[in-house]
Amino acid sequence: MSELALEVRGVTKMYGDFKAVDNVTIEVPKGSIYGFLGPNGAGKTTTIRMILDIVQPTTGTITLLGADSALKVRDRIGYLPEEKGLYKKMKAWAIVAYFAALKGVDRKTAKVRAYELLERYGLKEFANSKIETLSKGMGQKVQVLASIAHKPEFVILDEPFSGLDPVNQQVMEDVIRDLAHEGSTIIFSTHVMSHAERICDRILLIAKGQKIFDGTIPEAQRTIPNRVRVDTDAEQALLSELPGVLSVSPTIEENRAGAWDLNLIDGADPQELLQTCFDRGLSLRGFDHKEPTLHDVFVHMVGDEAKEAVKR
Repeated sequence: MSELALEVRGVTKMYGDFKAVDNVTIEVPKGSIYGFLGPNGAGKTTTIRMILDIVQPTTGTITLLGADSALKVRDRIGYLPEEKGLYKKMKAWAIVAYFAALKGVDRKTAKVRAYELLERYGLKEFANSKIETLSKGMGQKVQVLASIAHKPEFVILDEPFSGLDPVNQQVMEDVIRDLAHEGSTIIFSTHVMSHAERICDRILLIAKGQKIFDGTIPEAQRTIPNRVRVDTDAEQALLSELPGVLSVSPTIEENRAGAWDLNLIDGADPQELLQTCFDRGLSLRGFDHKEPTLHDVFVHMVGDEAKEAVKR
């Protein structure tokens, strides 16, 4: 029996002359949390729709839960589409129970499950409220719960954090962790790097339809040089001559003179670099060594396109 919940092999999707997804191959282990990351138009949603057999790949193969089509295992799958929408006149509990029933859960069990989920994730007092009376964030939470009420083995959440306030974003992270704890495999797409950084076992970075990275967060961090940020009056040329420094560039986030990013040669010790600065009499207002963030990785791999397209 395969330990993979999903296998995507050499998948390409063409719309006329436009290549929306370009020869993507991924493997998603059972029970993992797998993040699809990338700017708008990167190909994330198209890939998700091919996985769900909503659209057909032009070339390549997809195996989901051992089947060659998601339609054959649809009752074992939960899906939250990017385009959200609910029946506004229905009550919150009825929405959740209805979608569970569509997946084969008997009506009595579906109703019990609906109330359990609404209570568990902070919507107990709104269980009998009509969707049209709920805030956008609460409505989105109801739709998420509706997509998992049948206890699916495989869950796909397309931009689940979009439109949620920070409190409800945390609730969404809890939902994803709880699903994984219960044995489900989860794929979610997002622009928000911090969510993926906190909860993903593996990530796919995709841009312009192409896979640019597939692996763990630590593996992603190791793709870019170790970095030190300094605040100093020393000139760029002088900083470039320090031992262990690969390159020097202005710190974009600071947007002011004197803030520099020093990319280090592999294996260079930041503490030794700090000591060298002292030995050479360089005046430092700040010296900060941090592991690269997922945001740093994405900007490094995708380039300028990523700076405005994704959030931390």
